[in-house]
Amino acid sequence: MLPRDTIDTTVLPPGERFGMWLDLVARTSAPLRIQSAHSDDFAARADFIGLGPIQLVQYEYPSLDATRTRKLVRQSDPELYILALTTGGIGTSSQDGRHSEILAGEFTFYDASRPHDVCHHANEPEREDATSIITLIPHAALPLPPQRMAALYGGRMSGSEGIGALLAQFLLQVTGHPEQYHAADASRLGAVGLDLATTMLGRHLVAEDAVPTEVRRRALLTQVQSYIHRNLGDATLGPQVVADAHHISVRSLHRLFEAEDATVASYIRELRLARCRRDLTDPALRNQPVQAVAARWGFPDKAHFSRAFRAAYGITAQEHRDSGSDLARIVNRQASTVNSLPAD
Repeated sequence: MLPRDTIDTTVLPPGERFGMWLDLVARTSAPLRIQSAHSDDFAARADFIGLGPIQLVQYEYPSLDATRTRKLVRQSDPELYILALTTGGIGTSSQDGRHSEILAGEFTFYDASRPHDVCHHANEPEREDATSIITLIPHAALPLPPQRMAALYGGRMSGSEGIGALLAQFLLQVTGHPEQYHAADASRLGAVGLDLATTMLGRHLVAEDAVPTEVRRRALLTQVQSYIHRNLGDATLGPQVVADAHHISVRSLHRLFEAEDATVASYIRELRLARCRRDLTDPALRNQPVQAVAARWGFPDKAHFSRAFRAAYGITAQEHRDSGSDLARIVNRQASTVNSLPAD
């Protein structure tokens, strides 16, 4: 599981919760002056996940108005960019004269080394929280021209289309399911998140050329692989379909995969076979014909699926299903024997 540090104010009585939150904010690398209409009972939570070059923070609170003043900047300058995804409620962001309203599913971006104002309120404070996912990016880690970044401060960016949607899905997946990853995955996940954030910001700068070539390649590869995962069940999915969906040539798509261990076609085939292999031993799918399972994952031709499965795993799909059933019977028989023994 990815290491996660959690601050939850509800462990304290209502009257002490806002003080706990103020203390948390005061101890961060970029302190803020905080106000809230719910200071008498500030039920809030913050989850911190370190991912190598970046850090993610998932926030929940009823309402919050924050200001980072020039004095606070002088007292502590962490040299961090902040990329914030609003996931619930309505926010506003102001920096360097730009002011934006941020809705759920949108990003805003600002520099913690400059004064700024951030407000975030729940739509219905009595029934729900304002929620967000913050990505903290060191200045030195973002491979974009620093002198160009001011054009984005306090602005809004979509998290529902293109690279923004992929980045939003990545942030929601990692913060929502840290148990699905190993601690050793943190740095690699951080690199993926940084590549996606860099590419999204570069596109909004209308300066993609400023994004290093390798960063653009990795971000596009992540986007392509995500598309393939979502469309495995489409029997027509192949290099041409994938290339068309991303507005690139098939030749460019093949070049994108040159550094990987598989071609585009073999990557699709291996993922499909892995899904079939998993489902064939799923007790809930036991009554479904082998070919129905295969067709669900893009193998409409029975003979082709049989050959591909045997070539990949050395046995037929039916033999694999039977072996899974045999193992389940052994486990169930052992469980029945244990349960039938008299109690001590």
